[in-house]
Amino acid sequence: MVLRGVAARKPLVLTLLAALAASVVLTFQLTDDAEGAFAQRCERFAEASAWRADHDNDNGPGTRVVVIGDSYSAGLRLDRPEESWPAHLPGTVHVDGFSGSGFSARASGCGPVSFADRAPRALADGADLVVAEGGLNDYDRTEAEITEGFRRLVRAVGDVPMLVVGPPPAPLRGRHVARVDEVLGDLAARHGATYLSMVDADLRYLDDGLHLTPGGHEEFGDLVAASVVQVVEVEVADRR
Repeated sequence: MVLRGVAARKPLVLTLLAALAASVVLTFQLTDDAEGAFAQRCERFAEASAWRADHDNDNGPGTRVVVIGDSYSAGLRLDRPEESWPAHLPGTVHVDGFSGSGFSARASGCGPVSFADRAPRALADGADLVVAEGGLNDYDRTEAEITEGFRRLVRAVGDVPMLVVGPPPAPLRGRHVARVDEVLGDLAARHGATYLSMVDADLRYLDDGLHLTPGGHEEFGDLVAASVVQVVEVEVADRR
């Protein structure tokens, strides 16, 4: 009886083992597919970042403004990325934007692409003013992580005046914006940077509830441009 029972259970055991093996194989395949898709996304972001960096906005002589930012700066989801919000700033504007990046090192999963990591490259040709725009991708990062990233950015920027533009209340992440805005505002004050809070900005967003429409970029850019003019005027007055 016992031997017959064991023999009867063998097909069931083999079936279960086969199902388990198939499940493991499927899990690895799904993991590989997910990792491959993520790697491809990072490659697309890097290509878009390089393209935007090659298309400066020339809006008149005078100030050279270097923008270090996220997908808003890079122009993600725009048909014409060169018309992202920095296009509305005065002077010659160089843009180093990388989608998904932020102040903290782990805002993006695409490697060392935080604002501080990219600052030396962005500033290679010099700058009269740095505009650091972001915070939406730091929504799930701790205050300590944001603080460390901000300090690294300050060290990388050095003596160049810096305007920090905080996150707007994008519907998808709006409930996190106030916390990040407060952290960035405090850090800017502590490190002698000018801070522009965007928590009350009434902007137009795409259906994803995160990125700006072309009109939203224009609105965002106009708000930043007003602050750029003020910062430049203060800097010129201080030099006299």
